[in-house]
Amino acid sequence: MTESRSLEGRIALITGASRGLGAAISKRYAAEGAHVILTARTTAALEEIYDEILASGTNTSATILPMDIGNNDEVDQLGSAISQRFGRLDIFVANAAQLGELTPVAQVAPEIWDKTIEINLSAQWRMIRSLETPLLSSAAGRAIFLTSGVSGGRGYWGPYAVSKTALEALARTWAEEVSHTNLRINLINPGAIRTSMRAEAYPGEDPSTIPDPSRITDIFVKLGSSFFEGNGETHLAQ
Repeated sequence: MTESRSLEGRIALITGASRGLGAAISKRYAAEGAHVILTARTTAALEEIYDEILASGTNTSATILPMDIGNNDEVDQLGSAISQRFGRLDIFVANAAQLGELTPVAQVAPEIWDKTIEINLSAQWRMIRSLETPLLSSAAGRAIFLTSGVSGGRGYWGPYAVSKTALEALARTWAEEVSHTNLRINLINPGAIRTSMRAEAYPGEDPSTIPDPSRITDIFVKLGSSFFEGNGETHLAQ
């Protein structure tokens, strides 16, 4: 990981920023010079990341924005709030997600299915609706979605695999629609990293054998840069 201040002055919104990969991306973006907007449901956890960012350097800045991406009203108001305060949004990292239930697809509880699809897919579509205008107001808007190796389908991973498969289609559809603008949309597959979601999915795994999320932030800096011109692509973080 090499810091270059390559995101100097850019405004970045990261969902699920209170822990795991979202927190790692937020801290790295701040170190690269971006003003980071930290979103998650838990205010206290966001405040911890905020304090770490401000303590890490004299030129770091952040804003806390507690919100639930499953709350349609909050999401629908987000874009206009960002436009009013900052005038634009340069980077959107759609990190927040829900694992769902690891069980045969015919046995998934309906409420688990609905919630996983809601958070991993429908909420991302609402974020697109809300954030497209401030992203297009940027001279080099960038949106990054998180996908997974189970995209395309994997036994016992039904809700998560289906939602990530559909999310890839959503991101590529949006990328094609805005290809004539300065906005670029891409996906990252982070691979195996040490997060609470990973621990939930693989309870018998030794976490010390899995890379820390901070080890894979280079690709997020690259795709968030105004110099990166790829569109509709999927990148492997490791």
